[in-house]
Amino acid sequence: MATTSTQARTVLERFPAGSPRGSWPAEEYAAHQRAQGTPAQVVMDLSTDQFLVVTDTTTQ
Repeated sequence: MATTSTQARTVLERFPAGSPRGSWPAEEYAAHQRAQGTPAQVVMDLSTDQFLVVTDTTTQ
């Protein structure tokens, strides 16, 4: 029996997937956030065709 768990994520920024630079702007933004201490990662939201920069921590 497989179990799944959902983890709350905070979307920090959204970038259109149709951008000429692809995911680069999202990756650059995520790298900047990580440099500031926020554990950010890039995920693809297929339903909206966007790259999302997300974090598993709650931001204030």
